[in-house]
Amino acid sequence: MKFDCRAHSGVRMFGILLCLGVVLSAAGCGKQKLTDPYSFETRGFLLQEMLPESGDGAMEHAPLFADDLCVVMDESAFAADEISAEAGAIFDLSGKETLYSKNAFERLYPASITKVMTALLAIKYGNLSDLVTVTQDAVITESGASLCGIQPGDQLTLEQLLYGLMLPSGNDAGAAIAVHMAGSIEAFADLMNEEAARLGAVDTHFVNPHGLTDENHYTTAYDLYLIYSEALKLPKFREITGTVSYDASYVDASGAAVQKTWGCTNLYMLGRRDTPAGLTVFSSKTGTTQAAGSCLIMATRPNDSEDEYISVILKSSDRGSLYDNMTKLIAKIAN
Repeated sequence: MKFDCRAHSGVRMFGILLCLGVVLSAAGCGKQKLTDPYSFETRGFLLQEMLPESGDGAMEHAPLFADDLCVVMDESAFAADEISAEAGAIFDLSGKETLYSKNAFERLYPASITKVMTALLAIKYGNLSDLVTVTQDAVITESGASLCGIQPGDQLTLEQLLYGLMLPSGNDAGAAIAVHMAGSIEAFADLMNEEAARLGAVDTHFVNPHGLTDENHYTTAYDLYLIYSEALKLPKFREITGTVSYDASYVDASGAAVQKTWGCTNLYMLGRRDTPAGLTVFSSKTGTTQAAGSCLIMATRPNDSEDEYISVILKSSDRGSLYDNMTKLIAKIAN
C-alpha cells in the first residue's frame, strides 16, 4: 500500500506563534553546530500572514492558542546551566505548561529521534498488515549505524518493521518503510516535511527516515514535542514505543523462517537507570550519532495520576550525561 499523498491544510497557527517574547540562550555546541541554528524569519513571516488585524491595523491575539499546546515564552526564567545538554525541555500535556526549556528553538541534528516521524506516518496513513518485501535500499553500510538486521528479499508486515524501527532503532527498517510507503527515500522525506509543516514544526527539515547525519536534516526540541504529542494520539504508537522486547517471525528471500528478538534502548524502561520515585516512562525514542550527540525523547506519567509529560534532551556529550540530564527534567514532575 502506498502513502496517500493528500493535501494538508497548511501550517497550524499555533506552530508559528512560539517566538513571541522568547529569550534564547546563545551557548555553542562545538564544531558540529548547525549554521544559523535559530530561524526567526520563518516564524515572524508566518505570524504576519496568519494573525488577523484589528480595526486599527494592529494584530490581534490568536484565540485558543494556549488552549492547544504548551508554549515557551521566556527561557530566561529557567537556569540554562541546570542541564549540560545543548537543548532540553519538559512539557506538561495535561496542564499545557512548560516546566523547563533550554534552547528549545535551536536547530540541531535529531539522530534516530527522526524515527518518531517515520512511525507516525506509517501508523497514521499505512496499513499495518501490509506484507513488505525489503529492497536494496535497506542496505546501510555507514559505520556505527543501528540496524535491526533485515536483508533484501525478507518479507515482514509493516507492523513488524515498526518494531524493528523503534526498538533496536533499525535504520534498515526505516528505509524499508519509506520505500514501501512512498516509493523512495526522497519521496518519503517530502511526506515527512509535509506532516511536520501541518503540525507547525516550522524549524524542522528531514531528508531521510532514520536520522543519519545530513546538514539539511534538522529539528528543534520544541518541534519534536509537537511531533511526539501527535504520535502519542495513536494507540499503536504507544504500544510499540512502550514495548521492552519483541519477537519477530518472518521469512527471508528463500522462504526460510527467520526469528529475531528486538529490544528497546531506553535505560529507564530496561531498569538500568533509576526513574525518579513515583514516575513511569511509558514511551520513548533514543538517538545517537557523532554529530547529534546523545539524544532522548520520552513520555512519563506519575503512578498516581493520568497526567502525561513529554521530555526531550538533545546533544548530550555521552549516554551517561544524557540520563543525568533527563533525570533532572523528569524530577520536576513531582516538584
